[in-house]
Amino acid sequence: MNSPEPGHVTPPASAPVTPPERDRLSASLLGGGCEPDPRFTLANERTFLAWIRTALAFLAGGIAVEAFTSDVFSPGLRRVVALSLLVLALLVSASACVRWLKVERAMRQRKPLPLPVLVPILSLGGGLVAAGLIVFLIYGAS
Repeated sequence: MNSPEPGHVTPPASAPVTPPERDRLSASLLGGGCEPDPRFTLANERTFLAWIRTALAFLAGGIAVEAFTSDVFSPGLRRVVALSLLVLALLVSASACVRWLKVERAMRQRKPLPLPVLVPILSLGGGLVAAGLIVFLIYGAS
């Protein structure tokens, strides 16, 4: 039989482990439930940060198009491309926040994870901007 190491204290079986109390805002946003494994919460945060980096890339792209392509695009097309990238950045960053919260709630309530709305937004938005640039390159450059 294994005996505990010297200095090791085994907690009594009847002592429940209670999570620390959360403030009112956290409790209302997270919707109760039990604390998930910290690895899953941290993975959820890393995914959120990856979406935020994507939004920042769109933001930088929109600013770069407006600032540095005056000799490449007409003013109207330049504005449309820049605004499209900036709106895409806004949608991705807002959706990342909502996604993080929904996943965190689902983990705490032991429910299935929600489907990602970000993927179709990113795919459709990026595809539309790319299609607009292709049309410009084929028809507008001549």
